[in-house]
Amino acid sequence: MAHIDYYLGTISPWCYLAGDRLEAIAARHGAQITYRPLDLLQLFDRTGGIRPANRHASRMEYRTQELTRWSAHLGLPLTLKPAHWPVNMAPSSYAVIAAQDAGGGDLGGLVQGFLRAVWAEDRDISDDAVIRDILGAHGFDPALADKGLFVGAETYGRNLEQAVAAGAFGAPFYVVRETDQRFWGQDRLEFLDRHLAQRADAA
Repeated sequence: MAHIDYYLGTISPWCYLAGDRLEAIAARHGAQITYRPLDLLQLFDRTGGIRPANRHASRMEYRTQELTRWSAHLGLPLTLKPAHWPVNMAPSSYAVIAAQDAGGGDLGGLVQGFLRAVWAEDRDISDDAVIRDILGAHGFDPALADKGLFVGAETYGRNLEQAVAAGAFGAPFYVVRETDQRFWGQDRLEFLDRHLAQRADAA
Protein backbone atom coordinates (compact mmCIF):
# COMPACT_ATOMS: atom_id res chain seq x y z
CA MET A 1 0.00 0.00 0.00
CA ALA A 2 1.29 3.44 -0.91
CA HIS A 3 1.27 6.12 1.76
CA ILE A 4 0.84 9.78 0.81
CA ASP A 5 1.90 12.55 3.16
CA TYR A 6 -0.20 15.58 2.27
CA TYR A 7 1.30 18.87 3.47
CA LEU A 8 -1.32 21.59 3.41
CA GLY A 9 -2.27 25.02 4.62
CA THR A 10 -5.90 25.50 5.60
CA ILE A 11 -5.92 28.95 3.97
CA SER A 12 -4.24 27.97 0.69
CA PRO A 13 -6.32 28.66 -2.44
CA TRP A 14 -4.35 25.99 -4.27
CA CYS A 15 -5.27 23.40 -1.65
CA TYR A 16 -8.88 24.49 -2.10
CA LEU A 17 -8.66 24.04 -5.86
CA ALA A 18 -7.37 20.50 -5.36
CA GLY A 19 -10.92 19.65 -4.29
CA ASP A 20 -11.40 15.94 -3.65
CA ARG A 21 -9.08 14.74 -6.41
CA LEU A 22 -6.41 13.48 -4.00
CA GLU A 23 -8.97 11.38 -2.16
CA ALA A 24 -10.27 9.95 -5.45
CA ILE A 25 -6.72 9.07 -6.55
CA ALA A 26 -5.93 7.42 -3.22
CA ALA A 27 -9.14 5.39 -3.35
CA ARG A 28 -8.40 4.27 -6.90
CA HIS A 29 -4.96 2.95 -5.96
CA GLY A 30 -5.66 1.78 -2.42
CA ALA A 31 -3.31 4.42 -1.01
CA GLN A 32 -3.45 5.87 2.49
CA ILE A 33 -3.34 9.63 3.14
CA THR A 34 -1.87 11.33 6.19
CA TYR A 35 -3.00 14.94 6.38
CA ARG A 36 -0.26 17.23 7.70
CA PRO A 37 -1.55 20.78 8.17
CA LEU A 38 1.22 23.25 8.91
CA ASP A 39 2.08 26.93 9.14
CA LEU A 40 2.46 27.62 5.44
CA LEU A 41 3.99 31.06 5.91
CA GLN A 42 6.74 29.64 8.10
CA LEU A 43 7.32 26.94 5.49
CA PHE A 44 7.96 29.69 2.93
CA ASP A 45 10.37 31.37 5.34
CA ARG A 46 12.23 28.14 5.99
CA THR A 47 12.60 27.05 2.36
CA GLY A 48 13.38 30.21 0.42
CA GLY A 49 9.83 31.18 -0.48
CA ILE A 50 8.25 34.62 -0.25
CA ARG A 51 5.08 35.34 1.71
CA PRO A 52 2.25 36.67 -0.50
CA ALA A 53 2.31 40.05 1.26
CA ASN A 54 5.96 40.49 0.26
CA ARG A 55 5.76 39.29 -3.35
CA HIS A 56 6.26 41.62 -6.30
CA ALA A 57 3.04 43.04 -7.79
CA SER A 58 3.60 41.21 -11.08
CA ARG A 59 3.66 37.87 -9.26
CA MET A 60 0.45 38.65 -7.40
CA GLU A 61 -1.27 39.82 -10.58
CA TYR A 62 -0.34 36.57 -12.30
CA ARG A 63 -1.52 34.64 -9.24
CA THR A 64 -4.92 36.30 -9.57
CA GLN A 65 -5.14 35.36 -13.25
CA GLU A 66 -4.17 31.76 -12.50
CA LEU A 67 -6.69 31.45 -9.67
CA THR A 68 -9.41 32.75 -11.98
CA ARG A 69 -8.42 30.35 -14.76
CA TRP A 70 -8.23 27.30 -12.51
CA SER A 71 -11.46 28.13 -10.72
CA ALA A 72 -13.28 28.27 -14.06
CA HIS A 73 -11.51 25.16 -15.38
CA LEU A 74 -12.40 23.10 -12.32
CA GLY A 75 -15.87 24.55 -11.82
CA LEU A 76 -15.09 25.58 -8.25
CA PRO A 77 -16.38 28.98 -7.12
CA LEU A 78 -13.64 31.17 -5.68
CA THR A 79 -13.67 34.61 -4.10
CA LEU A 80 -10.47 36.40 -5.07
CA LYS A 81 -10.56 38.63 -2.00
CA PRO A 82 -12.05 36.58 0.84
CA ALA A 83 -13.49 38.42 3.81
CA HIS A 84 -11.20 36.45 6.16
CA TRP A 85 -7.80 36.08 4.52
CA PRO A 86 -5.18 35.83 5.67
CA VAL A 87 -6.42 34.32 8.90
CA ASN A 88 -4.80 32.34 11.70
CA MET A 89 -4.39 28.78 10.37
CA ALA A 90 -3.62 27.19 13.73
CA PRO A 91 -7.16 26.60 15.15
CA SER A 92 -8.49 24.89 12.01
CA SER A 93 -5.23 22.93 11.68
CA TYR A 94 -5.55 21.72 15.28
CA ALA A 95 -9.09 20.60 14.47
CA VAL A 96 -7.87 18.58 11.47
CA ILE A 97 -5.16 16.99 13.62
CA ALA A 98 -7.65 16.12 16.37
CA ALA A 99 -10.14 14.71 13.86
CA GLN A 100 -7.45 12.58 12.22
CA ASP A 101 -6.54 11.15 15.62
CA ALA A 102 -10.18 10.57 16.59
CA GLY A 103 -11.33 9.02 13.29
CA GLY A 104 -14.90 8.23 12.43
CA GLY A 105 -15.69 11.08 10.05
CA ASP A 106 -14.87 12.30 6.56
CA LEU A 107 -11.37 13.71 7.03
CA GLY A 108 -10.85 14.72 3.40
CA GLY A 109 -14.23 16.43 3.45
CA LEU A 110 -13.28 18.24 6.65
CA VAL A 111 -10.11 19.64 5.11
CA GLN A 112 -12.04 20.70 2.02
CA GLY A 113 -14.74 22.19 4.27
CA PHE A 114 -12.25 24.54 5.92
CA LEU A 115 -10.77 25.54 2.58
CA ARG A 116 -14.18 26.09 1.00
CA ALA A 117 -15.21 28.18 4.01
CA VAL A 118 -12.36 30.60 3.28
CA TRP A 119 -12.45 30.72 -0.51
CA ALA A 120 -16.13 30.27 -1.36
CA GLU A 121 -18.16 31.07 1.75
CA ASP A 122 -16.42 34.08 3.36
CA ARG A 123 -16.30 32.38 6.77
CA ASP A 124 -13.69 32.89 9.48
CA ILE A 125 -12.03 29.53 10.11
CA SER A 126 -10.26 30.85 13.20
CA ASP A 127 -13.66 31.28 14.87
CA ASP A 128 -14.57 28.51 17.31
CA ALA A 129 -18.22 28.38 16.23
CA VAL A 130 -17.24 27.99 12.57
CA ILE A 131 -14.75 25.25 13.41
CA ARG A 132 -17.33 23.36 15.47
CA ASP A 133 -19.90 23.66 12.68
CA ILE A 134 -17.52 22.33 10.03
CA LEU A 135 -16.42 19.46 12.28
CA GLY A 136 -20.04 18.44 12.85
CA ALA A 137 -20.92 18.74 9.17
CA HIS A 138 -18.27 16.12 8.34
CA GLY A 139 -19.14 13.56 10.96
CA PHE A 140 -16.84 14.61 13.80
CA ASP A 141 -17.62 15.61 17.36
CA PRO A 142 -17.71 19.43 17.43
CA ALA A 143 -16.10 19.25 20.87
CA LEU A 144 -12.85 18.31 19.12
CA ALA A 145 -12.44 22.05 18.60
CA ASP A 146 -11.66 22.30 22.32
CA LYS A 147 -9.81 19.02 22.84
CA GLY A 148 -6.18 18.14 22.34
CA LEU A 149 -4.96 21.70 21.87
CA PHE A 150 -1.54 20.91 23.32
CA VAL A 151 -1.15 17.82 21.14
CA GLY A 152 -2.47 19.78 18.17
CA ALA A 153 0.06 22.53 18.67
CA GLU A 154 2.85 19.99 19.08
CA THR A 155 1.86 18.10 15.93
CA TYR A 156 1.38 21.33 13.99
CA GLY A 157 4.96 22.32 14.73
CA ARG A 158 6.24 18.82 14.01
CA ASN A 159 4.46 18.82 10.64
CA LEU A 160 6.46 21.89 9.66
CA GLU A 161 9.74 20.21 10.59
CA GLN A 162 8.76 17.05 8.72
CA ALA A 163 7.79 19.07 5.66
CA VAL A 164 11.18 20.75 5.54
CA ALA A 165 12.93 17.40 6.03
CA ALA A 166 10.82 15.81 3.29
CA GLY A 167 11.70 18.52 0.77
CA ALA A 168 8.32 20.28 0.77
CA PHE A 169 8.33 24.03 0.19
CA GLY A 170 4.72 24.97 -0.63
CA ALA A 171 1.19 23.63 -0.59
CA PRO A 172 -0.44 21.48 -1.61
CA PHE A 173 2.58 19.20 -1.47
CA TYR A 174 2.26 15.43 -1.80
CA VAL A 175 5.01 12.95 -0.92
CA VAL A 176 4.72 9.24 -1.67
CA ARG A 177 6.56 7.88 1.33
CA GLU A 178 7.75 4.59 -0.17
CA THR A 179 9.37 6.15 -3.25
CA ASP A 180 10.16 9.69 -2.04
CA GLN A 181 8.41 11.02 -5.14
CA ARG A 182 7.25 14.61 -4.53
CA PHE A 183 4.47 16.50 -6.24
CA TRP A 184 3.94 20.23 -5.67
CA GLY A 185 0.63 21.80 -6.59
CA GLN A 186 -2.88 20.75 -7.41
CA ASP A 187 -1.86 20.82 -11.08
CA ARG A 188 0.49 17.88 -10.40
CA LEU A 189 -2.18 15.50 -9.16
CA GLU A 190 -2.34 13.83 -12.57
CA PHE A 191 1.35 12.96 -12.23
CA LEU A 192 0.73 11.56 -8.75
CA ASP A 193 -2.06 9.42 -10.18
CA ARG A 194 0.24 8.16 -12.94
CA HIS A 195 3.05 7.42 -10.50
CA LEU A 196 0.81 5.30 -8.29
CA ALA A 197 -0.51 3.44 -11.34
CA GLN A 198 3.03 2.70 -12.57
CA ARG A 199 4.06 1.58 -9.10
CA ALA A 200 1.13 -0.84 -8.99
CA ASP A 201 1.97 -2.20 -12.45
CA ALA A 202 5.56 -2.85 -11.39
CA ALA A 203 4.57 -4.67 -8.21
